[in-house]
Amino acid sequence: MSARLWHLGNVVVDLVLEVPALPERGGDVLATRTEHTPGGGFNVMAAAARQGLAVGYAGAHGTGPFGDRARAALHTEGIDVLLAPRTSADTGFVVCLVDAEGERTFVTSPGAEATLTAADLTELRPEAADLVYVSGYSLLHDSNRAALLDLLPRLDPAVTLVTDPGPLVREIPTGALESLLTRSDWWSCNAREAALLTGLDEPAEAARALSSRLRRGSVLVRTGPDGCLLHHGGRLVAVPGFVVDAVDLNGAGDAHTGVFMAALARGVDPVAAARRANAGAALAVTASGPATAPDAARLDAFLNQP
Repeated sequence: MSARLWHLGNVVVDLVLEVPALPERGGDVLATRTEHTPGGGFNVMAAAARQGLAVGYAGAHGTGPFGDRARAALHTEGIDVLLAPRTSADTGFVVCLVDAEGERTFVTSPGAEATLTAADLTELRPEAADLVYVSGYSLLHDSNRAALLDLLPRLDPAVTLVTDPGPLVREIPTGALESLLTRSDWWSCNAREAALLTGLDEPAEAARALSSRLRRGSVLVRTGPDGCLLHHGGRLVAVPGFVVDAVDLNGAGDAHTGVFMAALARGVDPVAAARRANAGAALAVTASGPATAPDAARLDAFLNQP
């Protein structure tokens, strides 16, 4: 692929604790398994890179054990790290509680990744065939938000901007949200996030409503095991999912987005790209951990099985 993905989100370290159930307020619970692993934007980038897409991380990162862990993982996946480490802070972390049903609950402690500035992106010049990915998490930090909003008008109109608003979408300032809705080529979110944005609980209605707010782009709404909905080219398409035995839902949406972007970069039709993304997310949830997206060979084999 000649295209490249430029990721402008945040890489953090996930402190994953598997628990039988969440404790009651003021209570405690013993974890059955604990893992420290790079997460956040790393999951999306790893999923795309494993599909053969060249990826560059343009976000900030820190100096310390978490920053070292994050950079090592990025290098292992062949992802280019554009900025030098911040010396004033370490990379942040996320406590992720995974219950017996595989559901995830998060608490985030921001670090150096929340200090991106416009000066950091001055030399960033995506080419026409490239994709740029923005996460709603970045828009929650004043510095990152200002840097990203400064970049948007400078992007070549031919660059594909993919926005994932994330679970804290209601906390994104209205002006920033509208700027991204205006410029985004793909708005990718899950059904809960679509409902929060539109006030519509039915995913198909929410997808239509979101599409009406986009000036130039299309909408993808992930619907869990059912697959996803695309509102593209003026029509709504339901793309069915795949039946698997889910072990851990952590990172499923990230795997979906990374695989979808890699397929788009290859010129795959969006509906076919969404089907491939559904398969990638299905495979991702069959293993424990946040960055479990398959590589291209495994995904091809899964899609080609009888």
